[in-house]
Order: sequence, then C-alpha cells, then structure tokens
Amino acid sequence: MKANMKLENYPPARDNELLQRVEDIGEEHLMSSLETPMRKDAFVLSAEEKVNLIEEKFADILHILGMDLTDDSLSGTPRRVAKMYVNEIFQGLLPENKPQAKLFDNKYRYGQMLVEKNITVHSYCEHHLVPILGKAHVAYISSGKVIGLSKINRLVRYFAKRPQVQERLTEQIGEELKRALQTEDVAVYIDAEHMCVATRGVEDCASSTVTVHYSGKFKEESYRNEYLKIIE
Repeated sequence: MKANMKLENYPPARDNELLQRVEDIGEEHLMSSLETPMRKDAFVLSAEEKVNLIEEKFADILHILGMDLTDDSLSGTPRRVAKMYVNEIFQGLLPENKPQAKLFDNKYRYGQMLVEKNITVHSYCEHHLVPILGKAHVAYISSGKVIGLSKINRLVRYFAKRPQVQERLTEQIGEELKRALQTEDVAVYIDAEHMCVATRGVEDCASSTVTVHYSGKFKEESYRNEYLKIIE
C-alpha cells in the first residue's frame, strides 16, 4: 500500500488531472499516517460553535443541491446533521471523549489470551464520509494488569467515531491497547463493509474488508492460530 502518498508528491498537473488524482486517492483508500489528520487549531472552537458553523455550511450544501429548506421536512436538517457530526458520529475527534482505561492487578493469575469478540464497529470513511459497518475481535495476554471488559469496547468505539481508514483504525486500537495494558501481546481483527464500495462506485454489496494487527506473542503461529480459531 502506498501509505505515504500525498498530493504534493505528484508532478504539476492541470486542474482536471489533479481532481482525478484526488479521486484516485479516495478510491485506493490510502492513509497518510497512524495519526488521524488534524489541524493544530482543531480544538479552538467549542462544540457548540462547531455545530453552529456546520449548520450554516450544510444549509448551503442543501441549497446548492436545489433543496427547499422552507419545507417542514427539511427545515431542521442542517441543525440535525451538525449535531450528529459533532456530538455523535465524529465524537472520537475530541480528546476529552477518550475513555480512561483503569488497570487492575491480575489477581487470578490468568495467563492465557483474553478475547473480546464481535465488538460493533460504526465508523465513517474519510474519503466519502459514508458508513463503515462491521465487527472487531480484540485479544490480549496480561503482563500482570487487566482492564474492565467494557473499556475494550469503549476504546474501539472512540477510535471508530471519526472519519477513518480501516487500516488506521486497526492500528490505532492495537497501539492504544498496548499502551493502556502495558503489554505487547495484543491482536486486533476487523471485518467491515464499506458503504463507499456498496452504495457508490463499483456498488458491490457482497464484499467486506479484513484488517489485522498482531504484536508480541500473537506474531507466533501457535498463538495466532488459537486466536483465529476462537473468533471464527
């Protein structure tokens, strides 16, 4: 995968060629880094200020599309969309929403892998802003500490609730779990459908995308095979 491809790496081009390259980047689902692309001033505005501005801009979009915003059915749509973006589907962009993973001593001395299966993944493709829907299966082997099971689900949700690329989402979950659990022995498996594939472009409703993160003992065939057998 051409992970480091950026527009400035391309040679000069006419406007129509540049637009096609922008489209190609989206179709190839490229990501630029492990970190979600954010501006340095991303948190200057309050959540309410962002809602107000998005409401105004989305009203412009609907107007350009030819929609009649005086209609009762549409009049509240810009506000609803703005609140949905900031407070719901993209809430993972706000650092204050990151769940705190409190650690506990592994008093049971449980030394085998712990697997949390079928964690719901609701995210949005950052290239077209349409849903990514799937399941995550997460495992770790304790190095002496454990976390509450719900925190694993909450971490998956936090990183999913932002414009995403599935490869980045998988790596972000894996890296955060290693940091929080103080162990290298982590595995993440995500199987998801992309609505940018299913409802536009190729319009393939039958395919799904699988991404994995293996670190520590999960790089060993025996552990990896046991994990894959459990999540089947």
